[in-house]
Amino acid sequence: MGCQLVYRSQSGTQLKPDALPLVQLAEGIQHGLDALRRDRKTLAGTLRVSVPDGMVQTLARLLLGFHHEHQGVDIELVGENRMVDVAAREADIAIRLTRSTSNVLVEKHLASFRFSLFASADYVRRNLPIGRLGKGEASRHPFVGLDARWKGLPHEQWMIALGATRFAFRSSSIEAVVEAVRQGVGIAALLEKDPQNADLIRIDTDITGPAQPFYLVYHRDLRNAPHVRAAVVSIEAYIRALQ
Repeated sequence: MGCQLVYRSQSGTQLKPDALPLVQLAEGIQHGLDALRRDRKTLAGTLRVSVPDGMVQTLARLLLGFHHEHQGVDIELVGENRMVDVAAREADIAIRLTRSTSNVLVEKHLASFRFSLFASADYVRRNLPIGRLGKGEASRHPFVGLDARWKGLPHEQWMIALGATRFAFRSSSIEAVVEAVRQGVGIAALLEKDPQNADLIRIDTDITGPAQPFYLVYHRDLRNAPHVRAAVVSIEAYIRALQ
């Protein structure tokens, strides 16, 4: 500052008058830092969550409950079949079906859910009264599946391995697939413990369905954001409770 600010003597230390404005400046900075610390502890902000199309209803129930508990957090829930770029911050949190290869992401294995065949109660009553699809019988039934882009998925290949030859309905949307099954269009491979399948009938098979792992990912820069940490904990607990 070009002048003496502190005077030291045998009786102690005193501030010169020129130092008083700096004290006020320092106190203002301290108050600002305290406010930033308080903000980092507050559950507030916008949380953008990307999930596979078929998990929208399940995650909506969880995130709506999360919002009721933390009303300062605004939710954006996006259901999409593409793998959103979390590293580029297209979403704060994402649930994926495949492992991540980015070193800027935190990845956690949430759970693995098994696929089984499902049909409507009316379809089972008319076509599968014993509730079982025996060897060689699949070719006599219409199936419902995802569109051509997803034919390589394990559960799609499993239906073919069972002998499915005709797919009466295909869609890029799991919700549309479930609705087609509900309408009696045919049989589909769906997750066993998905709540949206509760009104459908599970069909036994000779070959056990594949298990699908689910992963939760978020950017490392968000590890200390209170609303992200709280949402991650809630999602982990909710999904694992479905196992």
